[in-house]
Amino acid sequence: MDVDQCMPRKAWTLPFLAEPEEVAALRRIMRLHLGMWGLPELVDAAQLCVSELVANVIVHVGAGTPTTLAVSMNDTFLRIEIHDPDTRALPTLLAVDAASEQGRGMAMLDAITDRWGVILRADSKVTWCELSTTLDELDAHTGHRGRTARAEVLLQLYGAFPHPSNPLSLLAGEEAAIEGIGDFLHWLHAHGCNPGLALTHAKRQFEADLSRS
Repeated sequence: MDVDQCMPRKAWTLPFLAEPEEVAALRRIMRLHLGMWGLPELVDAAQLCVSELVANVIVHVGAGTPTTLAVSMNDTFLRIEIHDPDTRALPTLLAVDAASEQGRGMAMLDAITDRWGVILRADSKVTWCELSTTLDELDAHTGHRGRTARAEVLLQLYGAFPHPSNPLSLLAGEEAAIEGIGDFLHWLHAHGCNPGLALTHAKRQFEADLSRS
């Protein structure tokens, strides 16, 4: 695999209290990280997994429970874990019909994930699920979509939300990109690097990527 095409996807964890108002923030964080990882196609499913797993803790363990979200790559699968301190309330997949009021969350999790399970520890449990990706290797890009997705995440940090069908948003994205490039050049200069040389290398890399498309 070409080293220049590697994308490290470092595992991360986030402690939080299992409260309904935390779910929206967790979903945003999941979207941000998957964008940076070049896996935007998994955002909807991953956000749903987080919502259901956290809701399961709130309902069956209790609101305000100290909980941890852990996200990692298991080979080419995205792995999402929710750690909580209760070893008694175990998630169970129940037969669900249209009239059922309980069990829908885990049934939905079972439907959208490739696999899921529960790990019991002495003083805690881990409820996990995994989603398949289109990656051939752990640190591979999903084509140039990975670079584009990362760029869009960065542009959003500058307040731009470019969309192909909206010329005005694309113009705002272009202006934000120029601003971002300028910031990177200032950062390189401040740390004693050569901004012009960096631009030359970036342009060569861009042209090489296009030639391989």
